[in-house]
Amino acid sequence: MLAVFKRELFSFFNSLTAYITIGLFFLACGLMLWFFPDTSILDYGYAELGGFFSLVPFLFMFLIPAITMRSFAEERKEGTYVLLATKPVTNIQIIMAKYLACVVLILLALIPTVIYHYSVYQLGLPKGNIDSGAVTGSYIGLILLGCAFTAAGIFSSSITKNQIVAFAIAVFLCFFTYTGFDSLSKVQALQGVEAFIANLGINEHYQSISRGVLDTRDVVYFISFIVMFLGLTRLILGGRKW
Repeated sequence: MLAVFKRELFSFFNSLTAYITIGLFFLACGLMLWFFPDTSILDYGYAELGGFFSLVPFLFMFLIPAITMRSFAEERKEGTYVLLATKPVTNIQIIMAKYLACVVLILLALIPTVIYHYSVYQLGLPKGNIDSGAVTGSYIGLILLGCAFTAAGIFSSSITKNQIVAFAIAVFLCFFTYTGFDSLSKVQALQGVEAFIANLGINEHYQSISRGVLDTRDVVYFISFIVMFLGLTRLILGGRKW
């Protein structure tokens, strides 16, 4: 499993995929946070990173599918999964190795963004005038969100051999699970169960953690979401004749 993990992780850095996607992620964050007037922290005038943590989930909807789309789609297209399956590893070990490699790449993309917290910390009047507890909670929420989107992306890659199709399916799943249930909860015909429907979506739990309160119900939700999509991936791989 460790060998598959290393192979998957190093394959990202041996191609332009990781560099282009992470580079575009940094560029989008930088422009939105410091340059564009409507979203600039400098123009906003308050020492807080709420805009950043509201923006990143939508960037993740494109960044993470771009990273995960090749996981199984490429193996299926090139016929190399059969060779991989002959090794002394189970399907779930292969899935977890690929999943963890993608998660590590996403964490590497998030680490440099800590400089935004440092910058706002230094620019605040007085210095340090920022809610570090809320920032910490928001980063925990982002990590859990990234793990959840990665599971959906891995599942999308397992159901097709076309990377573009895998990317499109993953973007749809990430977008719908993040905002779709909130939209459904506002439908007039569903009034009375709107709170239940909203709780099915990721956004409700992500916003809860971003407030700096780490509720076990939110953590259990994200873990259940990840397990569900990885379990579906295992079913797809187990029932497919490669």
